[in-house]
Amino acid sequence: MNSATLASGTSSAAAHAGPQSLARRILLGASVVLIAFNLRPVFASLSVVLPEIIQATGLSATAASLLTTLPIVCLGVFAPLAPGLGRRFGTERTLLGCMVLILLGTLLRGTGNIPLLFLASAIAGSGIAVSNVLLSGLVKRDFAKQAALMMGLYTMAVCGGAASAAGLTVPIEHALAGGWTTALAMWALPAALVTLVWAPQALPRKPVASESGFTVRGLWRDRLAWQVTFFMGLQSALAYIVMGWLAPILRERGLGSETAGYVVSLSVMTQVVTCLVVPAVAVKLRNQRGLAVVLAAMTVAAMLAMLFAPLGGVWAWAVLLGIAQGGTFALALTMIVLRSPDSHVAAHLSGMAQGVGYMVAAFGPLLAGLLHGWTGSFKASSWLFIGLGIALVVAGLGAGRTMHVGTTTVPRR
Repeated sequence: MNSATLASGTSSAAAHAGPQSLARRILLGASVVLIAFNLRPVFASLSVVLPEIIQATGLSATAASLLTTLPIVCLGVFAPLAPGLGRRFGTERTLLGCMVLILLGTLLRGTGNIPLLFLASAIAGSGIAVSNVLLSGLVKRDFAKQAALMMGLYTMAVCGGAASAAGLTVPIEHALAGGWTTALAMWALPAALVTLVWAPQALPRKPVASESGFTVRGLWRDRLAWQVTFFMGLQSALAYIVMGWLAPILRERGLGSETAGYVVSLSVMTQVVTCLVVPAVAVKLRNQRGLAVVLAAMTVAAMLAMLFAPLGGVWAWAVLLGIAQGGTFALALTMIVLRSPDSHVAAHLSGMAQGVGYMVAAFGPLLAGLLHGWTGSFKASSWLFIGLGIALVVAGLGAGRTMHVGTTTVPRR
């Protein structure tokens, strides 16, 4: 396919999909941010009440590890389906379906039934997986000139959702006196709100030719694409260890349940700062290799401090951890956009990076939980943190190079 045809298809997409007024454009941007807010409460809300769930249900250490890991596995399983669903039903309508799944899964977690708790986590995880992929492509399509700003706002909202769930779930549990089930189910409220806001925008939209008429070849054979994928997966492994196990780690070390939740919330909320700053910095750098290495090293250092440093400094380490992990997450998403020559490749690279990447990520919290079950302590996880950090540095050195993935965008027959 020649560049003129591709440019024509891309501009056609912009003309069809782009908002026709400033008000609609602002509404679309705000909706992206609101959807992003709902992509992490499923993970963070569970971790802070996990000890109560184990005590109330008799859940084994292995089952608890699987429960924290299941939504992440779903991210890997369902993310590769996102580009195809977006082509068939349209990006907007597919995102609406995802919000319905997140809403349903979050509500079902409030039943207190263990099999339903696993099923609900899978339902919500599938909706989150597809949303993760499609939102990156939507930003590339409709906000190409504001990519750094939108990726910053997007990652900020994701972090805000996780921080809110980590910090407010236990206080909600105490305030409503409904136990952990009510506290988990309450996170369906923001999902319901966003579904109502997004539905009028999504339902009138149909798949457009530029979204369904092209496919991308050569991505899975490209070395750079794999490096971007592993950078996404490895930083996510460390992030989901924090979301799934940092509160139990701190509670094992002697912090109360609310305090542990506030520490996790502070760490995740601090990510908002780097989520806003890193994309803007990354796009101005000659390459992103040095930034990737520094952020990876900071992440591992802060996680080791959470395990071994005196608890008196836990708030400072939480801030450092938030700065580092917010940076690696924002950088991973930004590199998907920077390494892609157009929105079609961005959607497919996002699907690959998040599909394979989240399968890699799932091993992080799973192994952390299993190591705790086998040894009776979280200290053994220190070697897991170090190993993941070294691998993240290697992936970042490759993914941070200034070049595009070697793919070809061709008409779909």
